[in-house]
Amino acid sequence: MAHPRLTPRVQRRAALAASGWVALAATAFPGGSPLRWIPVLAFVVLAPGLAVLLPQPLGLRPGARLEALALAAPVSLSVATLVATTLFLSKAFSLTVFLVVLAVFVSVASLLPGVPLPAATRGAVEREGAGAARVRAPMFRKRSAGGGG
Repeated sequence: MAHPRLTPRVQRRAALAASGWVALAATAFPGGSPLRWIPVLAFVVLAPGLAVLLPQPLGLRPGARLEALALAAPVSLSVATLVATTLFLSKAFSLTVFLVVLAVFVSVASLLPGVPLPAATRGAVEREGAGAARVRAPMFRKRSAGGGG
């Protein structure tokens, strides 16, 4: 019986979904150990943003990949801030609860299609002669010499 092969796209989504659970498992190491803080830091700083931005239905063009990577950290930190603030206000904050909530968020978000990126739809960097480099006339009219309207 042949086993179905996982496409690279599905493998990336599965790895992204598993990253939160790996970070949570890394908290079992001693407090100052790099084996603990490096996976947790990488997960909190990149995974939520990548889960929201990267599962694009048609893939990303080279310029859009750079845009998604540039946006991943700020989006991740925004999601992490919202989760942490909510947990602090509800007096339920702990590292374990924080990571579980983010891991669930990343697992669910990696199953859904990503937020459309402008560069992904227009081609990011357009080539000369591709028909997209059209120069438009300015939409302003010049004032008369007297300065009036």
